[in-house]
Amino acid sequence: MLPLQQGPGHLAENVTHFARVLRAAGMPVGSDRIQLALQALQVAGLQGRRDFHAVLSACLLGRIEHRELFDQAFELFWRDPDLEGRMRALLLPQVQAKEGPQPAPENRRLAEALFPPNPQEPPQPPPPAQQLELDAALTFSAREQLQKADFETMSADEWRQAQRLLAQLRVTFAPVRTRRSMRASRPGRPDWRATLQTMARHGGELWNLRWRQVRTKPPPIVVLADISGSMSRYSRMLLHFAHLLGHADAKVESFVFGTRLTRTTRLLYSRDPDVAVAEVVRAVQDWSGGTRIAQCLHEFNHRWARRVLSGNATVLLITDGLEACDGGDAGSLAFEMERLHKSCRELVWLNPLLRFSGFQPRAAGIRSMLPHVDRFMSAHNLQSLAELVQVLGGSARPQRARTTTPSPTAAAG
Repeated sequence: MLPLQQGPGHLAENVTHFARVLRAAGMPVGSDRIQLALQALQVAGLQGRRDFHAVLSACLLGRIEHRELFDQAFELFWRDPDLEGRMRALLLPQVQAKEGPQPAPENRRLAEALFPPNPQEPPQPPPPAQQLELDAALTFSAREQLQKADFETMSADEWRQAQRLLAQLRVTFAPVRTRRSMRASRPGRPDWRATLQTMARHGGELWNLRWRQVRTKPPPIVVLADISGSMSRYSRMLLHFAHLLGHADAKVESFVFGTRLTRTTRLLYSRDPDVAVAEVVRAVQDWSGGTRIAQCLHEFNHRWARRVLSGNATVLLITDGLEACDGGDAGSLAFEMERLHKSCRELVWLNPLLRFSGFQPRAAGIRSMLPHVDRFMSAHNLQSLAELVQVLGGSARPQRARTTTPSPTAAAG
């Protein structure tokens, strides 16, 4: 048993520095937890590395979703002899190889926490005014092109830039009326209970009336994302969008479906969207596989609709609608879509196929689903997601889904 002591090792200072690294990486580690960890080490001592890890995790770890980040920080901070070289290498631009395991998304944040940029470096001289104007124009042009770029054709660098632009979207929700009421300062509906209480405090004299108004709240959002092979690239970015909605004011329930339906609400609780989406990809077994839209919608309507569609929920259905179905399957798909439409306040279908100007609903699955949706929108680039934000905020005009019968010469889309 090795007790904690002040010596050449400076263990207490290292524990404090380790807690600061965790705090800089995004974990809520306060000074009370640091003091608790030092006291626990004085009581438990250091019998082995496993015990040391258990004491620090019990004192510094507050949420289960931070476990992976804590374990990686512990491994890098307390064992790796070539830590500085590895972490500085992570901060440099690298070419990702096709083979071999990919680095965890937390490593780059840990690198920035362990080796922050030096604030004492001399600032770079400002460029000339003409060069600055040219740079601003090019930046605006590149940003505009990125907003119109298709998610399927983006490079890795453009994908990361699109994620950063998506995180900057300001999401607001149009409030809906509830059955409950609240006290109001303006005249409206009389609040007789509060008025009588006021009269009782003033000896039975009526000084002024109290009023009430209807309480409003953001509508719940339910996301149903298709993760089949033709939709995996779009669904991955739209899961980032669902993560953004989940950390706004509204309550968000998320599901993914391919050959089966999987609830992913808890997997998107992490504050880091990359970690949350990676957890979804690891947990789902049918990612980039086939699709059974009718069967998955039947399971949702039978098992989850009454649980998550209460409170005038808005459903975001993300799929291309391409399912090989005959007349019987098309009928069951139409029945499940009608049932889903009647169970929610608004059903919005997000279809990446709308990126084609000549798109027509020629597939049997699409024709079965279209009559039962309120909005039919595209979801293939950042501009389409910005339009969806306007719809959720109530600033977009009402729109019904297109049910135009395709012409024989129209493009299939």
